[in-house]
Amino acid sequence: MAQDDTSPPLLALDIGGTSIRAALIEGGRVTERRETRTPKPAHPDAVIAAALDLTGPLAPGASALGVACAGAVAGGRVTATAAHTFPGWTDITLAERLGAGLGLPCAALNDARAAAWGEFAAGAGRGAGEFMFITVSTGVGAGPVLGGRLHLAANGLDAELGFVSVPAAWSPGAEVPTLGPLGPLEFETSGTALGARARVLGHADARALCDAAEDGDAVADAAYLHSAARIAWKVADVAALLGVTRVALGGSVGLRPGYLARVRDSLTHFPARYRPEVVHAELGADAGLIGAALWAQGQG
Repeated sequence: MAQDDTSPPLLALDIGGTSIRAALIEGGRVTERRETRTPKPAHPDAVIAAALDLTGPLAPGASALGVACAGAVAGGRVTATAAHTFPGWTDITLAERLGAGLGLPCAALNDARAAAWGEFAAGAGRGAGEFMFITVSTGVGAGPVLGGRLHLAANGLDAELGFVSVPAAWSPGAEVPTLGPLGPLEFETSGTALGARARVLGHADARALCDAAEDGDAVADAAYLHSAARIAWKVADVAALLGVTRVALGGSVGLRPGYLARVRDSLTHFPARYRPEVVHAELGADAGLIGAALWAQGQG
């Protein structure tokens, strides 16, 4: 649902492991923003208090609050999928507590699903009936819009693409045990995974490895392609399972031109019907804020 330029502003929050961001959204665009560091440790009470302090000055005149938050989100309740980052987050009534604190109707979404709705409503997904947003950054997240409707599962696990299984070819020093010869896609493809490979190959970090690959370093490129090819494989799977016709890549890795090119090239190995259009996301880091706000507007 697009926001009318004459509508009251919407308030949005994006709660992440590093920072909490707040913004006013008008006409589908960010018009004012604030940011603070996420409390450490990020216990629910501390995070909610910080979020209320951050958003309080922006709340007067806003018509609704939309929240994008990491973790499994269902019915406004949040359970962490990374308990080391968000300790104590089990069935936390986030939307209810934030809405009550600000006196606004409030709706909450997983951060990747919020970004997917933002891109569908106001970015790279416009005009696509079956669409998926995929972020390749610290981790891998996704959100599907099917038949023009954001897919939301009752258990909050709506499209955890990062945790589908793939062959775990890069297992030395893995942070988690692999499932036999398999491992989560996220641990083979994310920026964190590329950073681990970068250090093995003598590069400072994931960005340096990607830069080297795009400059013609064949060894770095093999690691880079390892990630892109597995993302492409899962994009093809999504096309086969759900009929997705357009995919937008976001995140610090996914937005690199070289990464998009490698995903597209890897897709050529699949039959044409399993090759959706793959483009870059358009809204950047604001996709989750815009999507959460527009979602909250639609729930009112």
